Amino acid sequence: MKIAIPLAGGKLTMHFGHCASFALVEVDDQTKKILKREELAAPPHEPGLLPPWLAERGVNMIIAGGMGQRAQQLFAQQGIQVVVGASAESPEKLIADFFTGTLETGVNACDH
Repeated sequence: MKIAIPLAGGKLTMHFGHCASFALVEVDDQTKKILKREELAAPPHEPGLLPPWLAERGVNMIIAGGMGQRAQQLFAQQGIQVVVGASAESPEKLIADFFTGTLETGVNACDH
């Protein structure tokens, strides 16, 4: 599986659509080990651009701090699962916590 995490300063940013870059992390969902991590500069902010852009890169899950309802619907249409309400941690910690069932998700930091 491939997980995308929006970054600012190397940690998850609360504002998904305005991030500086994305960590794209390939994970073996059987062993729960990280196989590969790459960081890509985010494309220019444009409504509706990110769902197909991330889908083209093989992403099937996003861990985010906040994301609007419409964006979540657009990702669902691309077959990408979205987890919102995560805190500003490193991609490795967020993924490890997700697979151990200890990822704490709070309030969706985005309300539009």
